[in-house]
Amino acid sequence: MNKKIGFIGAGNMASAMMNGIVKQGLVAPDQILASDKYQEALTRAKALGIPVTTDNSRTAAFADILILAVKPIYMEEVITGIRDSIREEQVIVTLAPGKTIQWLEANFGKPVRLVRTMPNTPAFVGEAMAALCPNKMVTEEDLAAVKTIFESFGKASVVPENMIDVVTGVSGSSPAYVFMFIEALADAAVLEGMPRAQAYEFAAQAVLGSAKLVLESGKHPGELKDMVCSPGGTTIEAVRVLEDSGFRGAVIEATKACIDKARAL
Repeated sequence: MNKKIGFIGAGNMASAMMNGIVKQGLVAPDQILASDKYQEALTRAKALGIPVTTDNSRTAAFADILILAVKPIYMEEVITGIRDSIREEQVIVTLAPGKTIQWLEANFGKPVRLVRTMPNTPAFVGEAMAALCPNKMVTEEDLAAVKTIFESFGKASVVPENMIDVVTGVSGSSPAYVFMFIEALADAAVLEGMPRAQAYEFAAQAVLGSAKLVLESGKHPGELKDMVCSPGGTTIEAVRVLEDSGFRGAVIEATKACIDKARAL
């Protein structure tokens, strides 16, 4: 990719993104510039060979694709500080939930190419799922470049903006639900005598393999579940208990609550 990439905000998610970009050789480290007010964040970027600064305007002036990886509460302040440095041909990528394209355009106060995104924490291991929502200024070439960046640390899909809060519930926040499930599975194994580290390995690998089977087999999750449930067997007994406990209903309600919260931000 023949693009310079700027990161304003070099925290955990930005660090995972930069690691994927560098690891995949998408651009050389010196084609990235990261700015942050915290030295700890800048140290992580420097460890990847990426130049750093505390000057957001310098990063904005440097980048062809500028990624605003800051928390929603800081977004207005950051935009105000870089607004005069933004060029018409630049692409601005945001990660902040709750900040709509309309809000972002209003705060820039001039025509800008914007892609609102929602990645998730599996970016740390190159397995993110990210949603991309471009505004009307973004060209097909712009969007392809942004998609290539996000695919360097996982998968990316273009969605309409009215689905971005749904994405928050189904993939942005859902790693937390999955971690709880893995922990509960492991706790059950520990209860029955398995060492804790081994229990986490078995539970996590079972979740990883199951997810991969859904993605690669093309089969409906219900069909895959039925393949494991032998008549009168152990698995269908466990499924019965999960259904009695409202397992699927609890997941649906929790995800809906997450989506409702995202919409209210």
